[in-house]
Amino acid sequence: MTENEELQNQPAEEPRMPDITYRCGYNKLDSFNWLKDLPVNDSESEIVEVRFKNTRKGFFRNVNRLRLEIGDVVAVEASPGHDIGRVSMIGQLVTEQLKELKVAPSSDDLKKIYRKAKAVDVQKWEEAKKLETSTMLKSRKIAEDLKLNMKIGDVEYQGDKTKAIFYYIADERVDFRQLIKVLAEEFKVRIEMRQIGARQEAGRIGGIGSCGRELCCSTYITNFVSVTTTHAKYQELSLNPQKLAGQCGKLKCCLNFELDCYFDAQKQFPPRDLPLEIADSTVYFQKIEVHKGVYWYSTDAHAPVNLTAVPVKRVWEIIEMNRRRKKPDKLIINEEIPEVSMMSEDLLKNNSLTRFETPGTKDQSRNQNPQHRHYKKRKNRKFDDKRNKPS
Repeated sequence: MTENEELQNQPAEEPRMPDITYRCGYNKLDSFNWLKDLPVNDSESEIVEVRFKNTRKGFFRNVNRLRLEIGDVVAVEASPGHDIGRVSMIGQLVTEQLKELKVAPSSDDLKKIYRKAKAVDVQKWEEAKKLETSTMLKSRKIAEDLKLNMKIGDVEYQGDKTKAIFYYIADERVDFRQLIKVLAEEFKVRIEMRQIGARQEAGRIGGIGSCGRELCCSTYITNFVSVTTTHAKYQELSLNPQKLAGQCGKLKCCLNFELDCYFDAQKQFPPRDLPLEIADSTVYFQKIEVHKGVYWYSTDAHAPVNLTAVPVKRVWEIIEMNRRRKKPDKLIINEEIPEVSMMSEDLLKNNSLTRFETPGTKDQSRNQNPQHRHYKKRKNRKFDDKRNKPS
């Protein structure tokens, strides 16, 4: 019997499921299930949210009544073929998410979940993911050769390797019909081009923000809300584009985080465009400290001269007096003067750079190292020898 016949007679090894570790809460698109302790109805368990690469999510029908948990790898219906993803949300929380996104639960557009992914499915899925980086680099070179004004930022293969989504950024409209033909011939898959914005690209690439933490768009933000300079004005921030812009070149998404808090705090505040009439002068609004409830007024309408801090309550009193054609003698009463510092406080002014060192540690370390004592002398001696050496 030949060697080839022996190999053919041996039983084929069944594909094994790759070791894929999943930790709930450590993935970008994970959602905290705060309704997990409530009983689940059959109608609520029919719809499941499945996440794919980066920010792509979708709702699918669990028509086969599979017992699914968050983190399970499932094979879902795609167009064409099937795709592989992870279950990211189940139970009543899906119903709440559908209401927020205004998606009809009885919609026929929802695709199906076929089954829990088998070992063969996962292996093919892992192979497809390994091709994404090389495919992206080759597609960039092809787009450059075709002189297209666009940038391909990411590539996502479908779970069965029959389709690839190319995410690109372009300032203007791009005719990529020729590009699709070349990419289809090169990679032998169905091509889908999907345009994304600068914020989505920053979320896909990732990075560290000016706050020192990982970018919000690459950790948990999936729905991007427009940010304007009005958001910064309401929070009394200086309109400095270098400080307000993120790594994507757009205004930072975090300007939206505390905006509602500033809106609520300023609901009961007096109007800013009303000057206050006092017995001896007229003062004009200059700036505000929202959470301290303090208005700053100046005697000059165009320059911050002789700034005075006035509590909001006192401002209302003066406005009401001016409406009755009365003028107070003073802008503020001595008992109502708020303790507001004009200069920012130095939090480390009483701390020393050596506050964490034990006394005598520095001297002991120098005494324990005899080479450190004579290092400076040896260095100067070598330098003098070079200078005195005859040329």
